[in-house]
Amino acid sequence: MVFAKRIRDRVISSEITVSVRIWQSPRVRVGGRYKVGEGEIEVDSIESIGFPDITPQLARESGFLGVLDLLKIAKHGPGQNIYLIRFHYIPPHS
Repeated sequence: MVFAKRIRDRVISSEITVSVRIWQSPRVRVGGRYKVGEGEIEVDSIESIGFPDITPQLARESGFLGVLDLLKIAKHGPGQNIYLIRFHYIPPHS
């Protein structure tokens, strides 16, 4: 998963552990690990949600200023399905 540069450090510090993505179908899988910085994130859950579920609080938890800010970044290609992805950061091995 790719994160906007402005929130990447907050993902790495584990301040952000949730992401909203608008895809045709899920691009990640539960248990999958994806490189972020020097470490990885591991996907804990993927949930299909609707637009009403994207609240200002969820937008802030995702690292954005508000719903519109999130929606500008969350849409990837022609997808119309909204996914709530929960994950945790795994630092690189020393």
